[in-house]
Amino acid sequence: MTAFNPFTAILTQNKIEGPNYVDWKRNLDIVLIAEEYKFVLDDVCPEKSGDDATDDEQKAYQKWVKADEMTRCYILASMSNVLQHQHQSMESAYDILENLKEMFGDQNRAAKQTARKALLNTKVVVHRLGTMF
Repeated sequence: MTAFNPFTAILTQNKIEGPNYVDWKRNLDIVLIAEEYKFVLDDVCPEKSGDDATDDEQKAYQKWVKADEMTRCYILASMSNVLQHQHQSMESAYDILENLKEMFGDQNRAAKQTARKALLNTKVVVHRLGTMF
């Protein structure tokens, strides 16, 4: 990640540590959208180009491979050394993200549940007190 790119600086300043998975993932999505690489997380890799592949097929495959490689680099560069070591041998950016979601995704559910409970309690208190506005 280059220091002069404001989007990639987001990932440098907000490395994934586990509890911040949701925020980190949101920042990663921002960077990938800006760099036009996010499609590798949603689209299946095109078939590897053979000798009989058209120019368009070869270009599509090369574009996907390059975008996946760059996405992997962004992800790995925005991790702690321990997480990098655990994920560096994974084949695709999608595989890395799925593993991170498995490792840290439950924290997201717990945080949502806590937020919902706090919101519900707030609504109940306001309702009991009457409209304040």
